[in-house]
Amino acid sequence: MSSEPPPGSGGHPPEVEPVTKRPTSPPPGPAPRPPRGGPGGGGDNPPPPDGTGRPPPPGGGGPYGAPPPGGGGPYGAPPPGGGGPYGGDPYGGGSDPLAGMPPLADSGRRTLARIIDMILVGIVVWLLSWAFNVQEYQVDGDEVEVGKSFGQSLIAAVLYIAYDTYMTTKTGQTLGKKWLGLRVGNLDNGATPSVQTSLIRALVLWIPFAFCCACVWTIIAGGWSFFDRPYKQGLHDKAAKTVVVSAR
Repeated sequence: MSSEPPPGSGGHPPEVEPVTKRPTSPPPGPAPRPPRGGPGGGGDNPPPPDGTGRPPPPGGGGPYGAPPPGGGGPYGAPPPGGGGPYGGDPYGGGSDPLAGMPPLADSGRRTLARIIDMILVGIVVWLLSWAFNVQEYQVDGDEVEVGKSFGQSLIAAVLYIAYDTYMTTKTGQTLGKKWLGLRVGNLDNGATPSVQTSLIRALVLWIPFAFCCACVWTIIAGGWSFFDRPYKQGLHDKAAKTVVVSAR
């Protein structure tokens, strides 16, 4: 038989170690995810398409912000008038190919200005032909002196081409055009033609006139402006890409 008293029956109770209370810790696991959809919560919107986790820039329309003012491309609105001659379109692609261009010269006034130039240069041609004894179609007995005829034509061609090229390059005006208030300009920008452009224009106009078909070629080349649209160009204008406008 044990000599220890049974529990609960007198004597000292057994010593019990005190229990210390500890704060309750959450169970381990992944941290809760914040609600998607931006501040203000709500909604289960998908993340931004760029994969960076950042919200799209203000203005929308792509990663570089709002589209440029005016639209129509990365450099803004197209230039006014479409970038053609004097603000228009030299090939008729715009709404108004003559936008910003001075009034086109009247074909009748152009013809009169050309006649004035022909008379002025023709006087000089006749004087030089007489001085060098190369008058055209000079008959000696029963023969026509073709060499003298060619010499006069050569003088005429050189003088007409030199006169037209020099005057057009200088101011865009021959004397006939100046007196009648007309001017030659580049089709694409209206500037006074360069030496090369003026020379091309003069060659097309005057070489056939001087050597083979003066009246016929004048009617064809100059008369073309009566029917050409939209710029009223003669054949020499088309070759040099020029146009004749009013200077008043």
